[in-house]
Amino acid sequence: MRKLSIVLILVGFFIFLYPLLRDWNGDRQQKELLEEAARIEAEAQLRAAEQLNAAEHFKEMSRILDEGEAAASAYVEPADYKEGETVGIISIAKLDMELPILEGATQSNMKNAAAHLTGTAKLGQAGNAAIAAHRAHKTGRLFNRLNELTYGDEVIIKANGRDMVYQVDQVSVVEPTDISVLEGDLDKQRITLITCDPLYEATHRLIVRAELVSG
Repeated sequence: MRKLSIVLILVGFFIFLYPLLRDWNGDRQQKELLEEAARIEAEAQLRAAEQLNAAEHFKEMSRILDEGEAAASAYVEPADYKEGETVGIISIAKLDMELPILEGATQSNMKNAAAHLTGTAKLGQAGNAAIAAHRAHKTGRLFNRLNELTYGDEVIIKANGRDMVYQVDQVSVVEPTDISVLEGDLDKQRITLITCDPLYEATHRLIVRAELVSG
């Protein structure tokens, strides 16, 4: 009887610890992904600086040779995204949130990161880049607090050597089958953030759209 009591106590103890260990492991993996994303962005910014330096030299040479102006840009054209690779970082100061962005909205990618929806515009390109993440139950984790964003709030995307600032211009709740939120306008650069709504027993999708204002 005493052994059974000890076993039951141990089982209860592990059941109590499991959610804490799961969140700890998730936070650890998210931190590792974020560090990797930061490293990739640092390398992209270095390439952008090198490209800008080369462009400036070319511009000066063109001026001297009187061959017209040379266009200079620090933008590094992103190659085709590969499934699961780190393509950027999303940061929202109002939510105290910073997440790596992986390519492909798969269950594995969205476990500890935000995910870029394959087939939508690449980050920093004209059109509509869709980014999805789970509405984790733990406060502050993933897109848990996305519902706090309102018109005019800023979202920063770091990708391809650029720090791009977007401003929220639309917040809505739609049916899960409503794909019109993915439509883009080639005259603008927008991002659309997607997560489940409401927090528990989600039946709809919370949509936050933002437009590039600088970067």
